[in-house]
Amino acid sequence: MNKKALMVWGGWDGHEPKQCVDIFAPYLSAQGYEVEISDTLDVYLDTAKMQALSLIVPVWTMGTITRAQEAGLLDAVSSGIGIAGWHGGMGDSFRNNTEYQFMVGGQWVAHPGGVIDYDVNIIAHNDPITAGLPDFHMQSEQYYMHVDPSNEVLATTTFGGEYAPWIKGTVMPVVWKRLWGAGRVFYTSLGHVAKDFNVPEARTIVQRGMLWASK
Repeated sequence: MNKKALMVWGGWDGHEPKQCVDIFAPYLSAQGYEVEISDTLDVYLDTAKMQALSLIVPVWTMGTITRAQEAGLLDAVSSGIGIAGWHGGMGDSFRNNTEYQFMVGGQWVAHPGGVIDYDVNIIAHNDPITAGLPDFHMQSEQYYMHVDPSNEVLATTTFGGEYAPWIKGTVMPVVWKRLWGAGRVFYTSLGHVAKDFNVPEARTIVQRGMLWASK
């Protein structure tokens, strides 16, 4: 039986949610997943559907989620369904829902300077998500986040002081993994817009992260 993945997109259009889904849905299909794509959060209310999944990929920036929808998502993950996502599609969602943010392991708070040049430093060279990847360069939003100290951090970036002098030298997680109950959680702050995944390392990290998180 094929593994099942659910990709849920919506919210703010500036992050190109549908275009990003269109990058990664074919990859999951090629890995043998049966991929369902939804543009409504009501899909989280279908307990039977959620429990049949191996992987959830949320691509929903900002917006609002009802308590019932949130519970459907969080209950699925805590029961062992994997979740994997990127940038604002997972790390700047549902700003009033702190339990959702607790599950993700972080929340976006700023991107000083907007789209800038910055470097990503791999710190976990033996992890299956980042093994063999070199440090690499991005021209995108450098996410400043509030992050959970319990995350297992795989890659970081260091902030300069050009746009916010008080954070000069701050080392910020860019890729991490964690658990929520029995479920695996993967997140990367890369991927502001679809073309960011033209950077091979950024694309590979998401691909590997989805497979790692999957039940």
